[in-house]
Amino acid sequence: MFKSIEYIIAFDLGTGGCKASLYDYSGYCLGSDFVPYQTKYISASYHEQNPDDWFNSIISSSKSILEKTAIDKNQVRGLGISGFSLGMVPLDKSGNLILNSVPIWSDLRPEKKHLDTVFLKIPEDKWYEMTGNGFPPSLYTIFKILWFKDKYPELFLKTDYILGTKDYVNYRLTGNISTDHSYASGLGAYDLFSRKYSNDILNAASIKESLLPDIGLSTDIIGKLKKDIALLMGLTEDVVVVSGGVDNSCMALGARNIDSGSVYNSLGSSSWIAVSSEKPLIDLKYRPFVFAHVIDNMYTSATSIFSAGSSFNWVVKEICKDVLLEVGEEYVYRACSKIAENSPIGSRGLIFNPSLSGGNSLDKSQNIMGAFIGLTLNHTREDMIRASLEGITFGLKIAFDVLANMTKFKDEMIVVGGGAKDDFWIQMISDIYGVKVLKTSIDQQSAALGAAALVAVGINAWKDFSPIKELHVIQKVYTPLEKNQKVYENMFNLFKSASSFMSMYGDEARKFI
Repeated sequence: MFKSIEYIIAFDLGTGGCKASLYDYSGYCLGSDFVPYQTKYISASYHEQNPDDWFNSIISSSKSILEKTAIDKNQVRGLGISGFSLGMVPLDKSGNLILNSVPIWSDLRPEKKHLDTVFLKIPEDKWYEMTGNGFPPSLYTIFKILWFKDKYPELFLKTDYILGTKDYVNYRLTGNISTDHSYASGLGAYDLFSRKYSNDILNAASIKESLLPDIGLSTDIIGKLKKDIALLMGLTEDVVVVSGGVDNSCMALGARNIDSGSVYNSLGSSSWIAVSSEKPLIDLKYRPFVFAHVIDNMYTSATSIFSAGSSFNWVVKEICKDVLLEVGEEYVYRACSKIAENSPIGSRGLIFNPSLSGGNSLDKSQNIMGAFIGLTLNHTREDMIRASLEGITFGLKIAFDVLANMTKFKDEMIVVGGGAKDDFWIQMISDIYGVKVLKTSIDQQSAALGAAALVAVGINAWKDFSPIKELHVIQKVYTPLEKNQKVYENMFNLFKSASSFMSMYGDEARKFI
């Protein structure tokens, strides 16, 4: 592909900060810059951020990436955002923030009475079958709105709009209010099958549809940069802003999940397996979480574990403090992975349950706790580190099997995210899942690439999303090793038994926390 002299800036608006990436029209990334922002953990259930921090991170990361790459601002044609899901940002009729600190995706503040507002009229199972919203219901925006309405009725009466993360930023950039199908599908009141807000759910919640933004395509141009904003960003007011999408769906696009059956594994603080399809994958027992894809009339369905990289991070910081001091935070995870290689496959019978932050719909209880199980005086630190990686992967294997039993996968899987850099872990994933795994040139850039691709199609620089396939240069192929698979099969059965026990234990033990 050629390198053009026209550019796109993509923003990956995540929980910990915003990453701006500059792309040329071929999809080549010229550079990135990351701006962090803070989360207020007010309690175990209350997790808040300031929406203006998101906007300011867009401004500062844009200026920084232009300075780093030294390109001409007149050559930037469009912007697009991948935004973390389940946001709730109330605005008044003038577009001003009503709350300066708002609940983010991981916030669980809605109470049973707020859920019952909907579920006493629409049974929870029916609600899930309509929305595909497979996370714990309290996470979803509609119930956070009901909490807001209940706790702050006077402020709610002043609310004219309720937006998500990237849609609030888009409003600040352009002055226009809108959303796309992918973000709307995480509201808790979007019908996946009719592809619009559900009147039944909104009526049950007594929420007016006029509070919610109109839904368009992820590739729609929603406006140009306002003059004052363009000046702040170091850009021109001719730059257009494309609607963008929710992070899960942008990541699916960037991970080349373009065709039905394409599957990827995101390895981060939380980790998930996601497959793209022409129909949403709905299952009442396992409750995959489904988002409308940023590709029109497609869906991305996923199963996950909440504590993947975060559990390994705990192991590293609590068991390997000396390694952290020696090599520093940037290299400590790879250093610990190298230590784990000194333990045999199966960690000499040691099992690690990674549910340090509780469970999800794949567990027998959301109160499940993490644990090292089978620990003896003969076990070493090497065994504990390896067992932690194996335990995380066993948890993901359960998630993988659920989806694989619901639809036909392609015969290879891409890994993305921070864990994609670890050869040892990826080979372990291939062995435990029993599939061919591809490591490509796109690892931590998948969400940003997805957002950039939406801009490229939106401004007609690309006719479709097919160039993404060419951008994934395969760096290594991992195939399952039969000798490893036999050991892992036995350990996997032990892991499932241990998880059942830790679910029962967690239901009782959490009373003492």
